[in-house]
Amino acid sequence: MLYYFFKYLDSMNVPGAGLFNFISFRAAMALITSLIISIFFGKRIINLLSRQQIGETVRDLGLTGQVEKQGTPTMGGLIILGAILIPTLLFAKLHNIYVITMLVSTVWLGAIGFLDDYIKVFRKNKEGLKGRFKIIGQIGVGILVGGILYFSPDVQVHKQVPLNHKLQAHETVVTHLHSDITEDGQTKWIKTDAMTTTIPFVKGNEFNYSDLIGGSSYGWLLFIPVVILIVISVSNGANLTDGLDGLATGTSAIIGIALAVLAYVSSNVHFADYLNVMYIPLAEEMVIFIAAFVGACIGFLWYNSYPAQIFMGDTGSLALGGIIAVFAIAIRKELMIPVLCGVFLIENLSVVMQVTYFKITKKRFGEGRRIFLMAPLHHHYQKKGIHEAKIVSRFWIVAVLLAVVTIVTLKLR
Repeated sequence: MLYYFFKYLDSMNVPGAGLFNFISFRAAMALITSLIISIFFGKRIINLLSRQQIGETVRDLGLTGQVEKQGTPTMGGLIILGAILIPTLLFAKLHNIYVITMLVSTVWLGAIGFLDDYIKVFRKNKEGLKGRFKIIGQIGVGILVGGILYFSPDVQVHKQVPLNHKLQAHETVVTHLHSDITEDGQTKWIKTDAMTTTIPFVKGNEFNYSDLIGGSSYGWLLFIPVVILIVISVSNGANLTDGLDGLATGTSAIIGIALAVLAYVSSNVHFADYLNVMYIPLAEEMVIFIAAFVGACIGFLWYNSYPAQIFMGDTGSLALGGIIAVFAIAIRKELMIPVLCGVFLIENLSVVMQVTYFKITKKRFGEGRRIFLMAPLHHHYQKKGIHEAKIVSRFWIVAVLLAVVTIVTLKLR
C-alpha cells in the first residue's frame, strides 16, 4: 500500500519518494519491518500464549531435553505469518499476480496449520487435524497455484534466443534494449508457454513438461499434479524438520535467501541475459515477499533458538514449507528443490525409510527392525547423545552448502 502512496508523492516531485521505485529499497524495508514485527511484537504474543496456557505437549519424553520443553508456548507461527503478510502488503505492488498468489497461498497454508494446532491445544486432541484433511487442503493450494501459473495471461516466461532465430508457431519475440550497446545489438527473448521450467546441471537448462505428453494442449493435466506433489512434499518436509529448537526456522531462512537471489536474477533482464536463464517479467515483486519471509524467520529465531521460548507449531511449519514450494514453482526453479531443500528431503526420506523397513522386516521376521535409532533424522542424532544445538548448527551448515550449490547451478551445466 505504501508503494502506491509514495508513487503518488513521486508524481508530485516530493524528494525521496522515488526510492519506492527500487526493488532493492522496498525489499530491504520489508525485511527490516518483518524483523521488527517478529522481535518486538513476538514477545507480546509469547506472553499472551503463556497466559492462555497454550503450551506444547511433548509425546516422547525419552529424548534428552524433551521434559524441559513441556508447556512451552506453541502456535508461534502466527508471529511468522504476521511478519510476512504485513510487510508484503505495505511494500509490494498488490496488483501483481505473483504477489496475490503468494499472499493467498500463505493465508491458506497458515489456516491449515492453525486448525491443526487449535485441535491439539484447545480440543486436547494430540493427533490434531486428520492427515487426509491436511492433504486435501494442500491439494487445494496446488490446484490454485497450478491453475494461476498455467492459465493466467499475466504469467509469462521468456527464454533467450539468438538474433537469427526463426519463429515457430505461436511464438512471440520480446525485445529488450540494453542501454550500453548499440541500437542494432538487441537481446531477443521468446515468450514460452507456462509449462517451461529450469532444470539444473544441463547445458540447455530449460525443460518443458509438455514434452512428456507429446506437446498436448492439455499440459495442465500434468503440470497441476506436479505442483500439488511439490507443495505436499515440501510442506510436510518442513513440518517433519520442525523437531529441534531453531532447526526448521533457520533452514527456511537460508532457503529463503537462495530463493531471493534466484528470483532477482530471473526477474532482471540484464542478469537473465548474462546468466542465460529464463526471464520472468513481473516476478521482481516476489523479491519483496521473500525478503519479508527471511526477516520473519530470522526474527522468530530470536525466540525459537535454543532454548526455545516458543514453538511455531504446524501454523508455522506447514506454511513455511508450502511457501517455499509455491515460490520455487512461481520462479520456475521447482526442479532445484531436491538440492535446495535437501535438509527437508532427507528428513522426509528418513521417516519413509524407517517406516517401510520396519513394516517389511516385521512381515518377514515377525519383529520390526529400524534403520535409524529414531526418525526423523535429527532425533537419530539426539539418540546418539549429540546436543540438539550442535545438531541444529550442523544442519544449518548443510543447508548453506546446498543453497550455494543451487545458486551455482545457474552457470554449472
